[in-house]
Amino acid sequence: MSCCSCHPTRREFISLAAAGTAAMGLAGAGSAWAGKAVPEWDPSQPLLTLGKPLTVQPVLMYIESEPVPQRSYKSWGGIQRDHHAEQEIERITAELDSIAKKAEFDITFKPVKKAKTPEQAAQIHQGDHDVVLVYAARGGGHLLRACFSPDRHTVVFVRHRSGPVYYWYEALSTRYLETDVINADSDTKSHVHVDDAVVDDLDELLWRFRALYGVKNLLGTRIVALGGAWGKRSPDAPRLCQHRFGMEIIDVPYEDLAKRISSAQKDPKWRKKSQTWTTQFLAMPHTSLETERAFVENAFLLYAIFKDIMQEHDTQAFTIKDCMATVMPMSETTACLTLGLLNDEGLIAFCESDFVVIPPGILLRHISGKPVFMHNSTFPHNGIVTCAHCSAPRRMDGDRYEPMRVVTHYESEYGAAPKVEIPVSQQVSFLNPEYATSRWVGMKGEVVDNPFLEICRSQQDVKIHGDWKKLINEVRDSHWMMVYGDYIRECGYASRKLGMRWETV
Repeated sequence: MSCCSCHPTRREFISLAAAGTAAMGLAGAGSAWAGKAVPEWDPSQPLLTLGKPLTVQPVLMYIESEPVPQRSYKSWGGIQRDHHAEQEIERITAELDSIAKKAEFDITFKPVKKAKTPEQAAQIHQGDHDVVLVYAARGGGHLLRACFSPDRHTVVFVRHRSGPVYYWYEALSTRYLETDVINADSDTKSHVHVDDAVVDDLDELLWRFRALYGVKNLLGTRIVALGGAWGKRSPDAPRLCQHRFGMEIIDVPYEDLAKRISSAQKDPKWRKKSQTWTTQFLAMPHTSLETERAFVENAFLLYAIFKDIMQEHDTQAFTIKDCMATVMPMSETTACLTLGLLNDEGLIAFCESDFVVIPPGILLRHISGKPVFMHNSTFPHNGIVTCAHCSAPRRMDGDRYEPMRVVTHYESEYGAAPKVEIPVSQQVSFLNPEYATSRWVGMKGEVVDNPFLEICRSQQDVKIHGDWKKLINEVRDSHWMMVYGDYIRECGYASRKLGMRWETV
């Protein structure tokens, strides 16, 4: 059973951080690190907010109705005249303000525009935005299609009981929207799917925007690949990531790392800095040291070097390839704890440079706003899988730090690796990519135990929710990504936008 005292939040570290910062010495003149703008390590700081804001252009689509004596002159819907539309724009603006305040990600809503003609709709599409949010109040199919963005995301909102009823609450159909099956009734390829339609529910809008925020910030990601890039069981994975997601993979050779480590190790002030950070780190509540302190000090030196590399290449994402071999003689530690420190700060950092699983990991980080855990999985039995790796974040809810034992890396019995204890009953979501194919599998579960088996150090037994036997057919000796909370619907929606095939367990 967890309690607040077992899971310290960043506020508990403010006085500790202040004392630690006062003791730290900056690199002096003549140091190889002089002038380097490497931020301090400070566990009291809130998690970094990553990503570019999602910009949404709301559009009220309607036409006016002119009374005609002794004739049917209007279709369904409460927006019949311009003054009705003005009232509706006020309602829409207030609702979108409430969504923006509730959203835990950066979202901007532009002022509502009107579209009474296809020409007006075409003008709206010239604007600078990521999503068109169509309030389909009234008008014909030609106007609806004109409101659908030809090259950006479109979400359609209609009203049943949340305000004046909309005509398109009745008329919106698979004639205008794509489905997952061949649709003989459809007379258009709009690229707007039935999943893009929302009735009344603002929370339904919010989670779709959360998914689209993740999509926007995955595409075009710049990521440092220290020691090169590869894909587990899929050599083509890096090339496919560049093609599918526009990722920019920056290859930094190990020769460069060796020079940086050598310079840092010779700088007494930076050695002092890593020692001070280590003292501060080990003083954090529920942190136990079960390896040599020197390994932790070297892990903090590596932390500063990795951040310096990321800053030089203007990226917030990092991965390292030969973390179980090449880096050890250079750094005299392992990269395991270092990668966890970067994730706990809010950056994106993965071991093994596996570009099969890195894209879903980046997507999950942006969708959830929380650090994610890349891990190996096991063969399911009785609904249980074990998730284990030697590099794991401990701040996976984005605020509190879970209890952690600092031990050696398992395979080498060397260095510093975190054994993070995830609370029993914690709900988690997973993304399981099918190698470098275009198919992702999503599932959710509940942590039931934190064993200490002869496997990678951070390890959890997780009870899978749903048809766990279906998961047996998905066992591929591959990496998964885990995050706290339930984000399966967002991931499914995002995967469609990314052109991926999606399945859930």
